[in-house]
Amino acid sequence: MTVRVGISRCLLGEPVRYDGGHKLDRFLCDIMGRCVEWVPVCPEVECGLPVPREAMHLTGTPENPRLVTVRSAADLTEQMRTWIAGRLNELEKERLCGFVFKINSPSCGMRDIKIHDGNSLQVRHYGTGLFAGAFMDRFALIPAEDETRLYNMDIRKNFIERVFATARWFHHSTNTDL
Repeated sequence: MTVRVGISRCLLGEPVRYDGGHKLDRFLCDIMGRCVEWVPVCPEVECGLPVPREAMHLTGTPENPRLVTVRSAADLTEQMRTWIAGRLNELEKERLCGFVFKINSPSCGMRDIKIHDGNSLQVRHYGTGLFAGAFMDRFALIPAEDETRLYNMDIRKNFIERVFATARWFHHSTNTDL
C-alpha cells in the first residue's frame, strides 16, 4: 500500500523559495520519507512565479486575504487562486493521506500568518496561507501539519497515526473484494 503525502517542496531541499533557497527538513526527508511517497507542491513556482522572486505577504482580512508583493505591491491573489483551483482538482486524484505545510508562508502557512494593513508592515490580523487554507477547506478530513509542529513527539505520533489510518481507509474503500 502506497502512502502518499503532500509536502511543501522547499522542505525537501528544493531551491524554490523567494530568495532561491530551501528549507530542507532532515526528519521529513530522511526518516518519514522512508515510509511515505512525497507529493511535492510549491504554489509560487507552480503558479508561474520565478525563483528568485520578490517577497510576498498577505494583506486584507482573514476572510479575504490578498497575496501582495512587498516592494512593488503587485497583487498576485487571482493568479494564485486560479492555480489553486486547478491544483486542488489534481491533488484530489492523488488520494493524499496527509500534507506537511511550510510554517509562516503566505501560501502554505496553516495558522498565524501575518495579515498586513495594506502595503504597510503593520500587522492587523492573523490568518491562513492561501493554498493551505483552500486545501484544508477542500480536504478537511486529510491530516495536515506544519513542519515545526512535527518536532513535538505527541503531535508527530498523532499525525503519523492519522496519515496511516487515512491510507488504510483509502485502501479499503477501493478494494473491490469488500
